[in-house]
Order: sequence, then structure tokens, then C-alpha cells
Amino acid sequence: MTTTDQTIMNPEVVALGDPNLSFSFGERRTLMNFIQTVILWLLAAVAAVPLISVLYMLISRGGVRLSLALFTELPPAPFEQGGGIGNAIVGTLVMVAIASLISIPIGVLGGIYTGLINPRSRFSSLVRFVGKVLTGFPSILAGVFVYAWLVIMMKTYSAVAGGLSLAILMLPTILLTSEQAFRMVPQRMKDAAYGMGCNATQVATKIVLPTALPGVMTGVMLAVAGASGESAPLLFTALFSNYWIGSFTEPTASLSILIYNFSAMPYENQIELAWTASLVLVLIVLVFNILSRSFGTRRV
Repeated sequence: MTTTDQTIMNPEVVALGDPNLSFSFGERRTLMNFIQTVILWLLAAVAAVPLISVLYMLISRGGVRLSLALFTELPPAPFEQGGGIGNAIVGTLVMVAIASLISIPIGVLGGIYTGLINPRSRFSSLVRFVGKVLTGFPSILAGVFVYAWLVIMMKTYSAVAGGLSLAILMLPTILLTSEQAFRMVPQRMKDAAYGMGCNATQVATKIVLPTALPGVMTGVMLAVAGASGESAPLLFTALFSNYWIGSFTEPTASLSILIYNFSAMPYENQIELAWTASLVLVLIVLVFNILSRSFGTRRV
């Protein structure tokens, strides 16, 4: 059937010519779109300049000391050459692990309660409010709190105190992201589980948690990445040590405090190690951020 026949049978059908899709700067809309696109690309390039500059300085000044000895030797004394940051790397990982053991179970269980079990209760609203307040909590106050509560009682700085201060900073991120991940689970999946006779605990552990796991892991990795680079709370809780960690109840070295100490020293060897430690710390944080992005791509 031709277009003419269609028009005769149905007067509402009007034959239209082929649309003009050619690109022309003569049209105002096309010109404005091009200008705004160029402006956005320029702004993005300007915003990337500080990041690229920092990475360039870290790689150029810190990369020269990367070696196996860096990860296996202890920090050098003044006027001593060589040395490494092995104890600081181990101390950082130990305290982040302690913080994770404390904050992840509490944060995930809190997210289950506020996002699944009783999201509209006053207690859930209070927990949600406290979590949002803690996201802007100055990190140094977490260290002061743990110092007054635990360090003075133990009469020593320790990895446990450092891990607890980091856990306070990690908890709100894990709690709020877990709650959001649980809320994104489709309601029909929960209703189907209840219809099959599952109780609330079974729905949470067998349906909701596995489905929301990518979102939960994203929040966990972001919290770990943030805690890895903290220094202020560790000044009041773990302090520093020039030796390998031998107990969880003794002062413990960390990368951030090592950078703080060595960067203020008038010795070239320590300054070089501070740059290298900064590069290692950035790489550790980068790994955790990449992991969070990989988990975040798996949608609920």
C-alpha cells in the first residue's frame, strides 16, 4: 500500500519528508550545545590538574625508593641511611582490620534493622540521625574520645585503641550504605519469601543480604579506604613505634603517622621515605576504591 493510499484511507496520516539530521553550527541550539560541551570538558580538565599534579609528585619523588627492602626493613634512625616502612604498613593493616571487625558487623546489623526490620520506628530514625551526624564528625574527636575512655584506662597507647577510633569513623558509612542497599531490594522478593513461610530472620539472611551484598561491600570498601589514610585519631590512640608490632596492647606504627613524623625531619633520607610512604598509602587507598567500584557495578 502506497503513502497516497494510506492518506486516502486515513486522512489523519500525513506524509512527512525525511528529517534533516545534518550537523550545522548555523543553528543556535547546535552552537550552544557545542559551547557548553567544550566548557564542561575544560572544567573537568582543570579539576583534574591538582590530582594529576599530586600523583606526578608522588611517583617522581616517592617511586625512586620503591624496593623490597622498603617493605621488610624498619624506619632508620637520624643520620642513618636506607631503612624501610615495613612496620608502618603492617601496623596500618592491623588497625584497619581491627576497625573492620568492630564496625562491619555493627554497621550491617544496624542497616538491617533500620532498612528492613523496623524502618519507621523512632529508634530507627534516631540511629539514622546519629549516623548522618557522625559522617561529619571530626576525626580527631574520635581519637580524643578513645584516648579518654580506653588509653587512659589501659595506661598505654595500643593498636586496639587505634582500631577502635578508626571503627568509630567507619561505622556511619557502613551503616548508611547498608541501609540504602537493603532498601533497594525489590519488595516482591521479600513478599515471595514471606509467602513461602520464611520468617523475618530467614528473609534477612537468605534473601535480602545476598541480594544487597554488592551495595554493602561498596560501603565497606569506601569506609576501609577512608580509615586507611586517617592520622589525627591515631596520634591520640596508637601513637607510633619504630619496631614491629609484637602485641595489640602496645604503641603501633602507621603509614600516616610515619609520613607526619618524617616529613618534619631535617634529614634527606627520612624525607625521601615520607614521599615513598605517601605513594604506598595512596596505592592502598586506590586499591580499596577500585574494589568498591567493582562491587558497585553489580546492581541490586
